[in-house]
Amino acid sequence: MPPSALDQLSRLNITYPMLFKLTNKNSDRMTHCGVLEFVADEGICYLPHWMMQNLLLEEGGLVQVESVNLMVATYSKFQPQSPDFLDITNPKAVLENALRNFACLTKGDVIAINYNEKIYELRVMETKPDKAVSIIECDMNVDFDAPLGYKEPERHMQHPEEPTEEETDPSNYDMDIGFRAFTGSGNRLDGKKKGIEPSPAPLDPSDIKRGIPNYDFKIGRITFIRNSRQQSRKTETVNTVKKP
Repeated sequence: MPPSALDQLSRLNITYPMLFKLTNKNSDRMTHCGVLEFVADEGICYLPHWMMQNLLLEEGGLVQVESVNLMVATYSKFQPQSPDFLDITNPKAVLENALRNFACLTKGDVIAINYNEKIYELRVMETKPDKAVSIIECDMNVDFDAPLGYKEPERHMQHPEEPTEEETDPSNYDMDIGFRAFTGSGNRLDGKKKGIEPSPAPLDPSDIKRGIPNYDFKIGRITFIRNSRQQSRKTETVNTVKKP
């Protein structure tokens, strides 16, 4: 802003830090900002490009500047204007560092921050306790809305396929021998190899056990299957002898 603005403001009873309301009467758009320094030419004030876009203001246009007092911010919510913002590892820390260059926030504005040589735009969706707040030396809770144009990935539910007759036929099961004791070969002390070849007992197919999945399984239900042996009841037989 020009030095004459500082001279006029110093004569007024204003509060510090200096905050201003900018209004473009042609488009009926307004925003709020602070001041960097008073070194501009008379009748000219310099604004960031993103602020001129919020005001729908072109270079050389007229803007009305008013001194205002804003409440200190306690909460703000932002919406990234591109899904690329999700690539940032810690977006809250990046935003907190970038907001140190801002003096205030206005609901509905689109601010621009620079990170890793890339510019990210964020829309101010909500501010508390007012629609325009000061963020100088304040404790503010920050929240993010879903980025503009972001689509959540679709989740496809996989339905279990019913087994065919070939899969359920026990004759088609693979013969899993598993562990069998005393099936290896041995060595004699005299060095002879007679009678040391293994002769394992033939394997009974009934001994082979294969787990069959529970096709009636339902999500959220746990079934405990216990194999209990039925105790055989001993029956006593009594032989009676009839006398002639």
